[in-house]
Amino acid sequence: MARIVMKFGGTSVADLERIRRVADLVASEAGDGNEVAVVVSAMSGETNRLVALVDALDSDKIAEQTNSLGGAIDDEYDAIVASGEQVTSGLLAIALRRRGVKARSWLGWQIPLRTDSAHSKARIESIDDDQLDPSMKAGNVAVVAGFQGMAKSGRISTLGRGGSDTSAVALAVALKADRCDIYTDVDGIYTTDPRIVPEARRLNRIAFEEMLELASLGAKVLQVRSVELAMNNNLPIRVLTSFVENGAANPGTLVCHEDENMEERVVSGVAYSRDEAQITILRLQDKPGMVAKVCKVMSDANIIVDMIVQSISRSDNAANLTFTVGKRDLDKAQAALEAAKTEIGFEGIKSDPNVTKVSIVGIGMRSHTGVAQTMFEALAERNINVEVIATSEIKISVLINAEYTELAVRALHSAFNLAVA
Repeated sequence: MARIVMKFGGTSVADLERIRRVADLVASEAGDGNEVAVVVSAMSGETNRLVALVDALDSDKIAEQTNSLGGAIDDEYDAIVASGEQVTSGLLAIALRRRGVKARSWLGWQIPLRTDSAHSKARIESIDDDQLDPSMKAGNVAVVAGFQGMAKSGRISTLGRGGSDTSAVALAVALKADRCDIYTDVDGIYTTDPRIVPEARRLNRIAFEEMLELASLGAKVLQVRSVELAMNNNLPIRVLTSFVENGAANPGTLVCHEDENMEERVVSGVAYSRDEAQITILRLQDKPGMVAKVCKVMSDANIIVDMIVQSISRSDNAANLTFTVGKRDLDKAQAALEAAKTEIGFEGIKSDPNVTKVSIVGIGMRSHTGVAQTMFEALAERNINVEVIATSEIKISVLINAEYTELAVRALHSAFNLAVA
């Protein structure tokens, strides 16, 4: 007998027929004698619908109300958007009971799953298992509403987009589960996006470090915080799909600690992110501390800076500083820099939202030479110019013009023979 946490995303519970299919999968695991907890997202599109309802109130002078109420709006936002998961958890619990499986639904505050007070982007602080553990030992399937918890004030909090993955992994850690199975609309982790490269291959296993890099670099299968949490607690994650009838024929991809076989792969995957924008500060004073000043301005504006490169300007004692931010933060970043122009000391700003970050990832890069050469030769052969480069022990990322995104992904996938097992 094993203790398993199963997580189902929005597409897996998109309608009643999908929920019935999920109930069959859960009933099968419970029927094998396993102790099962299930974490569910809202039905596909439901969270967007709820967010749109909140956004529709913008015409009611939300900014003025927020100021007068001391910023107390986000707690009600969370109360609204968390309701989608409440519906799904109740429906799945009913579907399980009608299959003869003992089950009950749990909301975040009922467990309780405690978070900090950062409404709409809360982080999990603790999970009590005083009620869940004995309930599961008694043979009850726990159907838990993902994406939500309880803030220190006692109000409902939400974990941000993709938060149901984090809910599932955190719950698996708290319950000392043997593994966490995350069901989605793809049957595992692929060497790259199959929509761009039809020859992309599903990986049987991938190391936590590789998955963490891929998730942070644009791969959408797993949320970054969930991978980090699993890695820190050595909790295996299995990624598989709920869209096939025969689960045994769908082994998915196991995300776990690296082994010797993994290290034989030089590169495991190619990722890309279109959510990038490039900013260049022209003729910044070339002296110690200037980059720190720029980064402080971005930090104070709550903007994450990613790739950074500095080059000497034609002017004496000046340099050009290029870095990337999220595309949605571009206008905000430029405004913050312009406001600090006198304090920092630079001549002007250029920006470009039409860029993409393309990356290769593989733990084998630590012990193999020539990886960078292969990457840059593959790009050069297709006349793809590289704007910015960033590296770590197991990844190389480049910033390129967005129009070459698919060409670059295909070129790198081919250069490293990723279609071959």
